[in-house]
Amino acid sequence: MPRGTFITFEGGEGSGKSTQARLLAGHLRALNYDVVSTREPGGTPFAEAVRHLILSDATPRHGATAEALLFFAARADHLATLIRPALEAGRWVICDRFSDSTRVYQGAAGTMPREAIEALDRIVVGDTTPDLTLILDIEPAAGLARATERRGVSATPGTGVDPYEQRDLVFHQRLREGYLELARAAAGRCIVIDAAGTQEEVAQRVREAVTNRLKLARRAG
Repeated sequence: MPRGTFITFEGGEGSGKSTQARLLAGHLRALNYDVVSTREPGGTPFAEAVRHLILSDATPRHGATAEALLFFAARADHLATLIRPALEAGRWVICDRFSDSTRVYQGAAGTMPREAIEALDRIVVGDTTPDLTLILDIEPAAGLARATERRGVSATPGTGVDPYEQRDLVFHQRLREGYLELARAAAGRCIVIDAAGTQEEVAQRVREAVTNRLKLARRAG
């Protein structure tokens, strides 16, 4: 059986990637594609437990290296338990964040050396790389305002409930720069999507990008 197709969504806080991942999955299912929707960190019981540890207010402060190791531990289980079996069964996998988040959050915007992240990626991810990565790009202040409005809290950096939203604006600017640099370095895999506008406007951009890159067509039911 041919390997399935692996699509990942990336972007900074408030870029709308989770919503767009969900909308794309629905679009593909309407075209009769067999789609698995998942997220990182998460997607399996073990990885969801790690997610809770990372995002919990009760978790003590820790550095970028410790954080990246937690993400890779969750990713190893996610790949072995869900992603690889689905791809081997010929299914499509749409994942809200994957390895590129570690490259950007803990690497480009953090303090972990790129070489260390890539070494871990070779061990954990290996050749299970995405066929297509959609990077949703939005100006950081606008993304933070959108994210905090969604959560019903102040849009001032440093007051969000998510630990990443609480970082200062400089951190979020480094995130954006890191993603755009990644898109340039991996242009064959990554497409930058303008995340400004309504959900439907962005969803149309996503659908067009996926259709053009992967030559989508309706499958027979």
